[in-house]
Amino acid sequence: MATQKPQRTSAEIEDIILRKIFFVSFVDSMESDSRVVYLEMTAAEILSEGKELKMSRDLMERVLIDRLSGNFVSAEPPFQYLVNCYRRAYEEGKKIGSMKDKNVRGEMEMVVKQAKKLFVSYCRIQLGNPDMFPNWDTNKSSVSPLLPLVFSEVGSNIDGFGGSSGGVSSPPGFLEEFFRDGDYDSMEPILKKLYEDLRGSMLKVSALGNFQQPLRALLLLVNYPVGAKALVNHPWWIPKGVYLNGRVIEMTSILGPFLHVSALPDHALFKSEPDVGQQCFSEASTRRPADLLSSFTTIKTVMNNLYDGLTEVLMCLLKNTNTRENVLGYLAEVINRNSSRAHLQVDPLSSASSGMFVNLSAVMLRLCEPFLDANMSKKDKVDPKYVFDSDRLELRGLTALHASSEEISDWINRINPGKADVSANNSDGENRLLKSQEATSSGSKANEVSLLQSNRPMSSCSQKAKYPFICECFFMTARVLNLGLLKAFSDFKNLVQDISRCEDTLSTFKAMVGQAPSPQLQQDISRLEKEIELYSQEKLCYEAQILRDGGLLQRALSYYHLMVVWLVSLVGGFKMPLPPACPMEFACMPEHFVEDAMELLIFASRIPRALDGIILDDFMNFIIMFMASTEYVRNPYLRAKMVEVLNCWMPRRSGSTATSTLFEGHQLSLEYLVKNLLKLYVDIEFTGSHTQFYDKFNIRHNIAELLEYLWQVPSHRNVWRQIAKEEEKGVYLNFLNFLINDSIYLLDESLNKILELKELEAEMSNTVEWEQRPQQERQERTRLFHSQENIIRIDMKLANEDVSLLAFTSEQITAPFLLPEMVERVASMLNYFLLQLVGPQRKSLSLKDPEKYEFRPKQLLKQIVNIYVNLARGDKENIFPAAIIKDGRSYNEQLFGAAADVLRRIGEDARIIQEFVDLGAKTKVAASEALDAEAVLGDIPDEFLDPIQYTLMKDPVILPSSRVTLDRSVIHRHLLSDGTDPFNRSHLTVDMLIPNTELKAAIEEFIRLQQVKRRVDNSNTQSSKDKIQTMNTSLID
Repeated sequence: MATQKPQRTSAEIEDIILRKIFFVSFVDSMESDSRVVYLEMTAAEILSEGKELKMSRDLMERVLIDRLSGNFVSAEPPFQYLVNCYRRAYEEGKKIGSMKDKNVRGEMEMVVKQAKKLFVSYCRIQLGNPDMFPNWDTNKSSVSPLLPLVFSEVGSNIDGFGGSSGGVSSPPGFLEEFFRDGDYDSMEPILKKLYEDLRGSMLKVSALGNFQQPLRALLLLVNYPVGAKALVNHPWWIPKGVYLNGRVIEMTSILGPFLHVSALPDHALFKSEPDVGQQCFSEASTRRPADLLSSFTTIKTVMNNLYDGLTEVLMCLLKNTNTRENVLGYLAEVINRNSSRAHLQVDPLSSASSGMFVNLSAVMLRLCEPFLDANMSKKDKVDPKYVFDSDRLELRGLTALHASSEEISDWINRINPGKADVSANNSDGENRLLKSQEATSSGSKANEVSLLQSNRPMSSCSQKAKYPFICECFFMTARVLNLGLLKAFSDFKNLVQDISRCEDTLSTFKAMVGQAPSPQLQQDISRLEKEIELYSQEKLCYEAQILRDGGLLQRALSYYHLMVVWLVSLVGGFKMPLPPACPMEFACMPEHFVEDAMELLIFASRIPRALDGIILDDFMNFIIMFMASTEYVRNPYLRAKMVEVLNCWMPRRSGSTATSTLFEGHQLSLEYLVKNLLKLYVDIEFTGSHTQFYDKFNIRHNIAELLEYLWQVPSHRNVWRQIAKEEEKGVYLNFLNFLINDSIYLLDESLNKILELKELEAEMSNTVEWEQRPQQERQERTRLFHSQENIIRIDMKLANEDVSLLAFTSEQITAPFLLPEMVERVASMLNYFLLQLVGPQRKSLSLKDPEKYEFRPKQLLKQIVNIYVNLARGDKENIFPAAIIKDGRSYNEQLFGAAADVLRRIGEDARIIQEFVDLGAKTKVAASEALDAEAVLGDIPDEFLDPIQYTLMKDPVILPSSRVTLDRSVIHRHLLSDGTDPFNRSHLTVDMLIPNTELKAAIEEFIRLQQVKRRVDNSNTQSSKDKIQTMNTSLID
């Protein structure tokens, strides 16, 4: 019969377990495992105390200290030993679970738990005081030994993009216990070092690098209260220093390198690796579309992982009331220190990268999502006073929609006289805001609810906390988008233009090689080809991170939808007409709020399907309300940008039938769109910019395209005709005047440039003489040739649009064209165009490829003749022929016949040709009558002549300031383009003119007397003829 194995006591079991965990021995048994340390001195002390050489819970800390303090050269380093002890404790704990004796199992579980707690505690001590215990490791690293453990904890969650933690793994539960139970004072230096190492691991990491592991490690740390507190109290949370700027914050703050990760290009000094452009898009023109699409998808995926991770980090910190203020402070510092990113030229050494701000844009939009609901139920939480009352963001210096800085200061002083009053009323304001936030509990996620509801001050002594989180987040997002996403749009547009310019120059150089080859030219071609390759890579990087990210654009559109609805709420909602006086809350808002919304709409409109699912009605309402309102939006270029948005939405351009309802079934559009477009066409004449003369043509081109489209819509055409009738001598007359001015200038400029171009062509075609010229001269003349080509193409395109607008509107609206102040100007324009197209010089305008320059002389002639005919049809008083012949510069009766011959050859409608010929006949009669009238008047006294035109005045008026007398039609014509007295430049309007009734009566009397005199002379002449006839008859008889 076998003897039963003796039962171990609880103390023996405890000894066995603890020795396995601690890897120590009290007996020199020549242990084969070098990690097991013989504690000779400890054993001797225990024996001297009369105790057994057994490990127990009472001896654990004593043994641990002796193990860590001893000179065991071949043993594990202190921190590694402690972590492995914890790991062994965990393993032993699993074995204990299978013990049958519940009492023993409970005792052993308690022992293991105490041991684990002890190891964690000494890990904190070791990391906080690395020199406390001897470390014989010769491969010491400058990186915190805790970092590989943190990486190993989050590494398994990295979907193929993570890096290795070097084979080190964290024991289950170790990090949780380490961070959860540590006090802040002991943990602060440990976490400080850990955050610095995390930041170091992210320096110059691109979108294709290993950023996800450090990012998840950061998220793990901030989820612990002690980790969150240590992060925001780190000296590098917001770096300090005399030379602090946007780039310094990006490169030295803890979060900066995380935000720097991007696919977008950056300055060479800060270039990240791997190079995204080189790795994904080199020689893109030769790559398969599937390869490019794969690269686009990869970049979009990893960047959205970054956005989501950074959002989680910030959301975690914002939910914590102890760290929220620090986060808002960091965001404000980043924004304020990078305000120069709004400039046209950005210094990359003092401003953060585009990548950082695009990333921050994506993160801020995610933070806004809880209050971007369809009903915009939280918009009332956005307080306009934040713009000039908050000390956090520097918003006061930004250009306002309408108010000047002086007006804003005066208004603030009126509504908020003195800082003392602000402080006194602070508690009332806080109570009001607290009540307003109680209604924000409708969010679906707990973290969102807590953020949306929070409105308590972060600090009782801080006045910065008077605004709710929604308000802070709204305005911070507006600034970040302006400096980030919208700036990236601008950079992308400039990049595309740079590529286009380089390609044009390259084309020119290649053409020059055929005419004058040289080594320098070949070098220039090679340089340009390299530049184009680099630019193309950068362009595709922008496309990958921004244009292809539909989610980013959709979030931005949702944000700006809230922006425009909120702005309109400041003026009383979506209704017209607007209040006569612009509310100061609206007038003080930064101009870029609206400009950025318009830029986003333009950009998104040019990306296929980017506007899918976006409700555009409120944007349309906003544009119609403010595009022509100088009392609400001072900047004419901003109002012109609104037209550019509408231009993108025209059905033929957008390729979407959905946008047609915005124009054809939209109430405000039907009532106000045409009127406001006409008004803006006039207003844009004077922008205040030194480039206003050239800017107006492009802006008016956009307006003209819209008007041409709207003319095809019957409801808009009816409104247009009504406006022309009601505003015959108002805005519509001004519109016609500027339309005619532009048409004359653009066509005249184009035709003159064609003559210059033909001279250059003739020079270059004479190869013998051309090759004898110096190379530099040939290059300069070639560049001039291509420059002239571009100018002609642009000017002719604009001229065609203007002439077309005149042609189709004059078909149904003729009265304004035939007003006294307008009819002669219209006739002169038509005569000039007719002279150029069918006159003696027409052959000199022939081009080899006229379509290349948008020059269509046949179409132009048809349109010009149609305008002639349209006005003749509406000329009930027969004043048009007289106006035509008054033009002494271009009128020639033979031109009508020449034009009719051309029209017959190109197949114009016979009825139009006949009416045009009839008009030519009427001009002959008018010319004859004009000669007779001139003969009747004889020598006209100077005081009866208009001092500008030197023609007999019909309705003289006195200018109130200079007291000069002019004919009413002449000064009216002048005032259409210039609202000043032509003699002293003082302000002048039509209603200020003083009728000179006395002079008018004198002129009328002069005309009457001259007519009587002429009749008497004719009578006397006839009598003389009769007498001579009688005498002759008598003689014959």
